[in-house]
Amino acid sequence: MKTIIASESMDIPEGVKVQIKAKIIKVTGPRGTLTRNFKHLNLDFQLTEKGRKLKVDAWFGSRKTMAAIRTALSHVQNLITGVTKGFKYKMRFVYAHFPINASIGNNSTNIEIRNFLGEKKVRKVDLLEGVTITRSEKVKDELILEGSDIELVSRSAALINQKCHVKNKDIRKFLDGIYVSEKGNIAEE
Repeated sequence: MKTIIASESMDIPEGVKVQIKAKIIKVTGPRGTLTRNFKHLNLDFQLTEKGRKLKVDAWFGSRKTMAAIRTALSHVQNLITGVTKGFKYKMRFVYAHFPINASIGNNSTNIEIRNFLGEKKVRKVDLLEGVTITRSEKVKDELILEGSDIELVSRSAALINQKCHVKNKDIRKFLDGIYVSEKGNIAEE
């Protein structure tokens, strides 16, 4: 059965500006500007109360369309968090015998992984645009990925993780690799 109208709204914090044009949402804040395209969803986006509230409507929607309302609001909330606080992922090196060496390239936009399982092969990972990588000063064998867009930061972490998969061995015994250990925000409250 279709629902005639379903709507949800969210508050937009101070210091953040949201613009909507043809289902493309542009969020501007202290850390920069992020955009997201929602043209694939059958939803209506509108700003109310002088731009301080975002309202999402679904007309004659099925159950999946109703679920898409909350998903769209969650994506906009991630954009707002990105332009105010930013996102930080921490990754740790895990090895049993051969210590993994990683060298960060120029401008902190790529990383080279050496000595994984004692192999001579050099694994290079180019990070996505807007993501920077640094080594942790406090913790040994830890990488820190930072950026404004949660999608780009998490995909960069996934690219690094996928470069260090153990092939042709029992993965219950060979647990070596680079794994995400912590997710959070750059500007902690």
